[in-house]
Amino acid sequence: MKTNIGVFFGGRSTEHEISVISASQAMHAIDRNKYDVTPIYISKQGKWYTGDALLDVKNYKNIDELLSRCTEVYMRPVYNDYNLYKTKKPMFGSDVLTKLDVVIPVLHGSNGEDGIFEGVLETIGIPYAGCNTLSSANGMDKITMKMILKDNGIPVVNYIWFTDRQWFNQRDKLIEKIESEIGYPVIVKPANLGSSVGISRAKDRDELIQSVETAQKYSTRIVVEDMVEQLQEINCSVLGDCDDYQMSVLEEPIKTGDFLTYEDKYMGGSKGAKGMQASQKRIPAELPEEETSRIKFLAGETFRVLSCHGVSRVDVIVDRETRNIYVNEINTIPGSLSFYLWEATGISFTQLMDKLVSLAIKRKREQQAKTVSYDQNIFAMGGGTKGGIKK
Repeated sequence: MKTNIGVFFGGRSTEHEISVISASQAMHAIDRNKYDVTPIYISKQGKWYTGDALLDVKNYKNIDELLSRCTEVYMRPVYNDYNLYKTKKPMFGSDVLTKLDVVIPVLHGSNGEDGIFEGVLETIGIPYAGCNTLSSANGMDKITMKMILKDNGIPVVNYIWFTDRQWFNQRDKLIEKIESEIGYPVIVKPANLGSSVGISRAKDRDELIQSVETAQKYSTRIVVEDMVEQLQEINCSVLGDCDDYQMSVLEEPIKTGDFLTYEDKYMGGSKGAKGMQASQKRIPAELPEEETSRIKFLAGETFRVLSCHGVSRVDVIVDRETRNIYVNEINTIPGSLSFYLWEATGISFTQLMDKLVSLAIKRKREQQAKTVSYDQNIFAMGGGTKGGIKK
């Protein structure tokens, strides 16, 4: 029997549509001679659906009509239960629709790339590709990510972070801190979103206030970063696990403004979004050999210290004046799974998907070799009552 891959996509995220595009690309790249594919679409309301109609991205123009042709499903949070169940149990027969063997999450942004969905998969115990709960959460949150990278000697730009409540109560104090410790211009970002959503530039106090007001619509935690004015953005994908990984060739995305916008990344100058591969870019990036090696090293180190797994994309900033290099962020489920970078490296999209399945199964096998509980019953031995009084 073929291995049945469950591909999850969509989700309650501002990057919902990009997730659909990435997943469509990934599912069509999977070798159907080796694997069966079960698409599981998570709606913006958080409901799960499956059906062959989900395989054609053109069907998403009318979501209501699409979902009418699909089956609503769910998984039980029970360890080792890999079944996909029908929400509406039939009067006769089983409510099991199919059994999954491996899961590949292609969920960008909140409630998918931030460790929440990964925690569900770990509760079930099913093998899955990509970062685990901890590395997903750390990679998604720009504040904790910068803390970890800085502590491990990986260069990041100067930054200050605060919560929306702190901004409300201590706005003047925070503004003074930003102006004295960083200075204008700055970049203001929600701490836990991707795809440049909610990000804006501020060159003075008025713009700073406006930018923070925008960012706090998306997140309770905001980060303000020193803006490298003469910046060159370079991306590198990393594939493997934190003990054995490889880096792709580098790309230089072409931006239309001060930083890469959502439109730069996904619209590619056209009327329809086509995923990250549609954006304008130079592959490979035209850099001196020494800088290329340095960026690849920093990308690998970022992947390693965050304990990443599967395929990620590390975005760095190069200061054109000083040639200093800073790690900007990591995307633990990158748009289009960065397949275009791996194709340029010599690994086809089909081979990439096969590698992700192998990595998922390998991690599951390694986890099973670890001790997670003791085969002892302390209650049967008269213990377990903390603070109890012996008579």
